[in-house]
Amino acid sequence: MSDKEMNVESFNLDHTKVKAPYVRLAGIKTGEQGDAIHKYDLRICQPNKAHMEMPALHSLEHLMAELSRNHTDKVLDISPMGCQTGFYVSLINHDDYDDVLDLLDKTLNDVLIATEVPACNEMQCGWAASHSLEGAQALARDLLAKRNEWNQVFA
Repeated sequence: MSDKEMNVESFNLDHTKVKAPYVRLAGIKTGEQGDAIHKYDLRICQPNKAHMEMPALHSLEHLMAELSRNHTDKVLDISPMGCQTGFYVSLINHDDYDDVLDLLDKTLNDVLIATEVPACNEMQCGWAASHSLEGAQALARDLLAKRNEWNQVFA
């Protein structure tokens, strides 16, 4: 690993020292008008040890993106990490960590009772054939089972 500071925040995180699952504030950006974007690292799988399968990850992304907005209008984006170990959750003007945990808890509980994946069709999705409601629900169930660990980032 390089001692040089990288431009991407997560590239400066020692992935060998974290212990998934966790929710970590990964950065804050403040706009010219004072709006603040808080980006959270929602790590589901242990880096370099496990990853989410794409259909389950894809469906969990759709479900969380849609269902989280039933609980707040502060969600800007929920995006999967390319390494398939978690998601970035970005909120505007919302810096209450415990409230973010509650939002994720409510959203994941909504995932458990969902009967379909939102926008799971060729008109609304770029890879509509790659979805698994059951896989997304299994990920949500596993993550909720470790809810008490979410605030512990390092082993």
